[in-house]
Amino acid sequence: MPDNNKETHLTYQQKKSIDYTLRLREVLSELPPFCKDYFRAIEPTTSAKTRISYAYDLRIFFKFLCEKNPAFKNGQIKDLTVEVLDRLLPVDIEEYQEYLKVYESHDHLVMNTEKGLARKMSSLRSFYNYYFKHQIIRTNPALFVSMPKLHDKAIIRLDIDEVAMLLDYIESCGDQLTGQRKAYYEKTKVRDLALITLLLGTGIRVSECVGLDLNDVDFKNNSIKVTRKGGNQMYVYFGSEVEMALYDYIEQIRKHTDALPGHENALFLSVQRKRISVRAVQDLVHKYASQVTPNKHITPHKLRSTYGTNLYRETGDIYLVADVLGHKDVNTTKKHYADLGDERRRKAATAVKLREE
Repeated sequence: MPDNNKETHLTYQQKKSIDYTLRLREVLSELPPFCKDYFRAIEPTTSAKTRISYAYDLRIFFKFLCEKNPAFKNGQIKDLTVEVLDRLLPVDIEEYQEYLKVYESHDHLVMNTEKGLARKMSSLRSFYNYYFKHQIIRTNPALFVSMPKLHDKAIIRLDIDEVAMLLDYIESCGDQLTGQRKAYYEKTKVRDLALITLLLGTGIRVSECVGLDLNDVDFKNNSIKVTRKGGNQMYVYFGSEVEMALYDYIEQIRKHTDALPGHENALFLSVQRKRISVRAVQDLVHKYASQVTPNKHITPHKLRSTYGTNLYRETGDIYLVADVLGHKDVNTTKKHYADLGDERRRKAATAVKLREE
């Protein structure tokens, strides 16, 4: 019989990696057999999450070929061989790119944003590159198709006063509630305040937040141990406001909650006494923020943007911001956090006088 106790000792990241690996095997069973060579080759240099994302993207590609491409229409995905890649022309890849903008899946329409479209095309390019570099195919039509243009979008973040308003609202909005809603709020208030204060005070990703265990919190050094993208671990330090919120939650709530088996180590628990999920954190951030800033769509990532911007504003050190946020490329940090152009544009609104006062 399997040893169920082993699962208890697995970290959140290990459990997610196992889940992604099992899902990848399931998707690979639907893809042409030759695809296994590609996924085996990229395993050492990619995360399990990246590989399952690529597999989903390639499943869409082969579904397109068997449903829309005249040369393979009405065929079976599992029957396709690697020779199919050599038979496609750049125009076929362009038609696939056009298809990705809007397509049907399980009786509902799927629409890809610019970012989603670019990722799926990048997956296909990587797939083609592997077989071309290994001289398994003679042509690489994906290389001759232009990647979708990504337009800059306005960076949404909370202003300083909005941060204070959000935290104040979490602390006091129970006064406006009654019945079951008030009971639920009282049950989760201390946890929600600690979680959102942690996101705002450290800039960690939502996946890093839900993956935290109790023993990752070190009040002696005011730090948390987070597992970054790619599996690297680092210590992130927090200030007194985060310290107070975390301490209150752990002492008042977490230490007195019996987590379900397999979730005993989790720092943040759901009301079902399981490790809180990414979706649950997204929902609770939206629930509170929509009442404070209804005109801004605030997500956990926007709280991360808020922290990064405030840290740069206070220190002027872009390399510090990149390090704390776990960015491998400082140019990513510069693009998203060093541009305080919005503040300059606000000043421009009052700089030019139309009439003398």
